[in-house]
Amino acid sequence: MNDSIFFYAMLTATFLFAGMVKGVTGMGLPTVAMGLLGMVMPPSMAASILLVPSFVTNVWQLFSGGAIGGLVRRLWPMLVAIVLGTVGGSALLVRIDPTWSGFALGSALIVYALYALFAPALSIPRSLEKWLSPVVGLITGVVTGATGVFVMPAVPYLGALGLEKDELVQALGLSFTVSTIALALGLLANDAFRLNQLGLSSLSVLPALLGMWLGSLIRARISPKRFRQCFLVFLVVLGVELASRPFL
Repeated sequence: MNDSIFFYAMLTATFLFAGMVKGVTGMGLPTVAMGLLGMVMPPSMAASILLVPSFVTNVWQLFSGGAIGGLVRRLWPMLVAIVLGTVGGSALLVRIDPTWSGFALGSALIVYALYALFAPALSIPRSLEKWLSPVVGLITGVVTGATGVFVMPAVPYLGALGLEKDELVQALGLSFTVSTIALALGLLANDAFRLNQLGLSSLSVLPALLGMWLGSLIRARISPKRFRQCFLVFLVVLGVELASRPFL
């Protein structure tokens, strides 16, 4: 009984915090949820639980503006490659020893956080997108499939395309939505998605949405830049803890 209460309290707190991060920064829900849940369960189970809240919040973000059609036409090579890479790479998340998949997850968190903290802003010419988009998509898909984290290298790539602020928010929502669907397909293909996990995933939507609402209130009161810096430092600490487990 106590274990069940602790589990549901941990699940609620995780998605409340992850939603809050997304409400302030516009991203980070799957990253935070995978990192925190990965500390107490196999990453494949954590990935299954985050599917519904990730899908709902990212669809919400995707339809926040009117640039969807143009973004799909521009980014479809990356999106197709994300699906292929994620479905193929998800076998790694399911079949590798949870300790080492946790190591991969922790490493992905560290790389992303350090890149976001210290890397200079990039700018990619439109002429390079034709061949660069599928490469970025494929790498992002494999990383997503292996770790459940959607951000690298898709996020810095999208940020370097010169999109307007609202377009970038929608582009991130589009990329994350496609990644979520592809991850669900990959987990299903590897028989790693259970009906009870769908129930837990659906229950997690409410705290995630509440967290997003709270995050929007916080965003109006504090510096998003300062919050983002603290969030990225938190990801480094969390990543180090996960990545160090095989050696302890």
